[in-house]
Amino acid sequence: MSLKKGGPAFLVIAAGVVLALAVASGNITLPSSAPVSVATASPAASPEPVPTPTAAPAATPAPTPTVQTVRFSASGDNLIHEGLYNQAHARAENGGYDFTAAYADLKEFYGGFDLNWINQETLVNDAYPPSAYPMFSTPAEMAENLYQVGFRAFSLSNNHSYDKGADGISSSLACWDALPEDAVATGFYNLSTYDNYAYLTVNGITFGFLSYTQFTNGIPTPSGSEYGVIYLNQTDVIEKQISDMRPNCDVLVVSCHWGVEDSHDVTEQQRNTAQWLADQGVDLIIGTHPHVTQTAQWLTAADGTDAFVVYSLGNLISAQSKPDNMIGLILDITFQKTTAPDGTTNIQILDPSLHPTVTQYENGYRNIRVMLFQDYTDALGAAHGVFTLSRSYIQDVLNQTVDTSFLAA
Repeated sequence: MSLKKGGPAFLVIAAGVVLALAVASGNITLPSSAPVSVATASPAASPEPVPTPTAAPAATPAPTPTVQTVRFSASGDNLIHEGLYNQAHARAENGGYDFTAAYADLKEFYGGFDLNWINQETLVNDAYPPSAYPMFSTPAEMAENLYQVGFRAFSLSNNHSYDKGADGISSSLACWDALPEDAVATGFYNLSTYDNYAYLTVNGITFGFLSYTQFTNGIPTPSGSEYGVIYLNQTDVIEKQISDMRPNCDVLVVSCHWGVEDSHDVTEQQRNTAQWLADQGVDLIIGTHPHVTQTAQWLTAADGTDAFVVYSLGNLISAQSKPDNMIGLILDITFQKTTAPDGTTNIQILDPSLHPTVTQYENGYRNIRVMLFQDYTDALGAAHGVFTLSRSYIQDVLNQTVDTSFLAA
């Protein structure tokens, strides 16, 4: 009896085994052309590799210019009469002088600027007691008080610079030199070299300051004084100073004490001098001395660049006795420095405007103070010292004496 194992499949496998043995023993020869296939296990097909995306290299940003700005203010004559230093003495707690209350209404306004400039009309010193017109002497505390209000640049060259002789000059210079390093004063020059230049850098912009006067009330340079003023007719000295300073500053500011007192009219000499200064490379020309407002204008220098001049800012504060002496201007102007990637620089003068101010005092020159015209009222004007000062009168004076396109709203 035979056993059946696996049925047909078993027979096929057995036959295959017999055939393979026969071939191996040489009993069967296969034709050479007969293909021989050997069954092998095929590995699973590997998936095609997916390329990993590579991030495109980040583009190198193009170099961009650096832009820096300084908002700059200039205020007119700080003319310190007897009423001002008497009230400053009464307010001081230590027996000295405290002038800050006279400027308190403007302190916040000045805080909106990067750099504040002022014309100090009277000699500030501690060598002489206080005095007023015609030979002024202002207590030394004035320098520190103006610094506290926010001023950092001071012009000292004017018709009262020689009122107290050589000692007045040296003592005044000592007062200004005692201020912190972020303050500069200009207007008294070393009479041997004329090269004690004043620079101040704010927000990356370097300012140079020069200050000149047309006259000193007939008083000559004090004998034995190492320092003195430069007069506007000393054009050879002025030209050299500008040439010396121009490569070392981005903006050059020149103050000119000129014109006719109590006159709103700009003289031909003022206009010619302003244009000449612009042609020499001055960016901003600030006019002082008339004690009343005069107009402002753009100038085109000989090299085609822009310059700006305000011919008179009038008084910032005083105890004068004419209505127009109470009206002043504060120049508001922005300087923008653009530094290209290659290091070249360009300076633009932007948005000049003039903010009117009013000096207020009551009968007997009490409580002398200065404020913005925008804050002034007819009620204050009705209580003003020896005259009535209405808003409409002030506005008429401004409209008639200043290019209204520059008047701040």
